[in-house]
Amino acid sequence: MIGELYERALEGAHRVEIEDAAGRRRPLPIGDWLALRPGDAALLDRCAGPTLDVGSGPGRLTVALTERGLLALGIDIAPHAVALTVASGGPALCRDVFDQVPGAGLWQTILLADGNIGIGGDPVALLRRAGELLGRGGRILAEVAGPGTRSHTEQVRLRMAHTVGEWFAWARVSADDIGVFAAGCGAAVDEMWEEAGRWFVSLRF
Repeated sequence: MIGELYERALEGAHRVEIEDAAGRRRPLPIGDWLALRPGDAALLDRCAGPTLDVGSGPGRLTVALTERGLLALGIDIAPHAVALTVASGGPALCRDVFDQVPGAGLWQTILLADGNIGIGGDPVALLRRAGELLGRGGRILAEVAGPGTRSHTEQVRLRMAHTVGEWFAWARVSADDIGVFAAGCGAAVDEMWEEAGRWFVSLRF
């Protein structure tokens, strides 16, 4: 999520919502990002080697990987989110995944948790970029929407009372369709699993 409203939500004292183009609103799930939650352990268990956490937010996964002794780096476009990660003991940089990223071509695992496969609204472009950052034999671990949901891209923005942020594109990718998106960038699904009502996939190039 983007901008000042996201950072204010991370402070914990403000109710921030996601609003779509039709005016529908839902809470920004900040609580899901601040501490480990059901399903995270199985995701972390599959991380091997140097791991890049894309859209790391306040860094719960980056910190957990570091505590497990893995080399990990979180990247996020929100300075406050990066600061929270660092304060919790996880390495993190304020960086856009499509810009210059340290260790390009060397990462063994790339995380796209919490639906971050939707960053930028173009899952194929994001997966292709992630593939460029992976080292030989590496894989992408992504969280997707459950079977039976519809894959789509939409314009959304953040809202706090009468204050609104700028529109930005976000995509939702269903477990039913992830193979098609993967094939669009030369990758393939080599594992899919469900844990605590959440769906995840492993992709290899």
